[in-house]
Amino acid sequence: MTPPKISFYNLAWRWHFYAGLFVAPFMVLLAVTGIIYLFKPQLDPLMYGHLLNVQPGEQVLSADELLQRAKSAYPQGTISKYLPPVDASSSAQFVLHNVGNELTVFVDPYRSTVLGEQDATYNLQAIARALHGELMIGTTGDRLVELAAGWGVMLVVSGLYLWWPRGKSAAGILWPRLGSRGRLFWRDLHAVTGFWGAAFLLLMILSGMTWTGFWGKQYADLWNHFPAAMWNDVPQSDQQARSLNTATQQTVPWAMENTPMPMSGEHAEHMQHGGMNHGPAAPAISLQQVVDLAMARQVEPGYSITFPTTATGVFTIAVFANDPRNDATLHVDQYTGKVLADVRWEHYNSVARVTESGVMLHEGKMFGVVNQIIVLLVCLMILLSAVSGVVIWWKRRPQGGLGVPPLRHDLPKWKTAMVIMLGLAIIFPLVGASLIVVWVVDRLVLARFFKQRESASSSA
Repeated sequence: MTPPKISFYNLAWRWHFYAGLFVAPFMVLLAVTGIIYLFKPQLDPLMYGHLLNVQPGEQVLSADELLQRAKSAYPQGTISKYLPPVDASSSAQFVLHNVGNELTVFVDPYRSTVLGEQDATYNLQAIARALHGELMIGTTGDRLVELAAGWGVMLVVSGLYLWWPRGKSAAGILWPRLGSRGRLFWRDLHAVTGFWGAAFLLLMILSGMTWTGFWGKQYADLWNHFPAAMWNDVPQSDQQARSLNTATQQTVPWAMENTPMPMSGEHAEHMQHGGMNHGPAAPAISLQQVVDLAMARQVEPGYSITFPTTATGVFTIAVFANDPRNDATLHVDQYTGKVLADVRWEHYNSVARVTESGVMLHEGKMFGVVNQIIVLLVCLMILLSAVSGVVIWWKRRPQGGLGVPPLRHDLPKWKTAMVIMLGLAIIFPLVGASLIVVWVVDRLVLARFFKQRESASSSA
């Protein structure tokens, strides 16, 4: 029996089915964890107000006094980062490694009282962020999230093609037919929600993918560059600033991830000539001097100071600002206090600016509560689309079968489909690789199906 010819509509429906089957669980997880992280500014004061808030006193103690207090409270700990108080009623924070745990320690900046500690890795927001970025399983999780995001683009493209009116009335296209029942009602919810949310979903997917370990890194390598002259006058290490970012904590902006980490001068020349650096950091400048430098350079409050860990390391002052125009990343020589690099918004290229703005929109930070509400609505639309899609599939699937949409009708638009598939495969390599796997499996299933039909026909 000759297999039936294939139409682009049925092919798009089939892609949409496969994409939805794989993407739906990830989209639900990403939407839920995204909502949790989205409302971090509101949730943190409610959950950890006793750690974050202090009664203002007469005088703020120096950063060095606070540092000594944290060290005395955790003599076995290694302090890696300092976050000065954001305002007069906020605590100071130190991030440290203590007996195998990463902790955030909160200190009253007026009275030098240790207010308490929080596991920096296993608190609600850190867990939500880690699940959102890499499913809390490292590189494998990062690749799965990236693959789901790439298939999400396929889901949107194929969904829009299936939604296209083709002469139908606006009911069920631009708004759901609320008087309908059963599968038709769920179909309308799915199609209408998907249409109105398509542009927002694409923005969320693409802005989020800039942080992924494979596609995001290739994207950064291609577009994220600074003039070489910015780094010519300082010795550079073989580390990049991306090493300061983790799945649970964001230190430097995306635009800085591909920049080299400078080296502090006392040992830099020795290192550049092939010397080995086994010594720990022993800064000659005080933490308060670094704070004063940040204030003198007008770095926006909310910045962090990452400590050097080796003899050639640097202090890094960084603020990943809600408004990316206030971004700042400064590397400071730990011996002389010289600013080795000071990178701001005006140094970003156009792609970096667009990307940083997209990330802040993605996180709901750029326009305050209005931005949060918009992203919340997008997340709710994602949840509704995922749930309604699963309900539609469940209602139409045959008893004991998967319910894969059939391939049939005319052949001419197969080439158009292949061009779109090839384009997405090139843009998203992981999607391309998975498409090959899906195609092989699909062909094997189809071949078996047609063979069974031929056998049944011959028997008849």
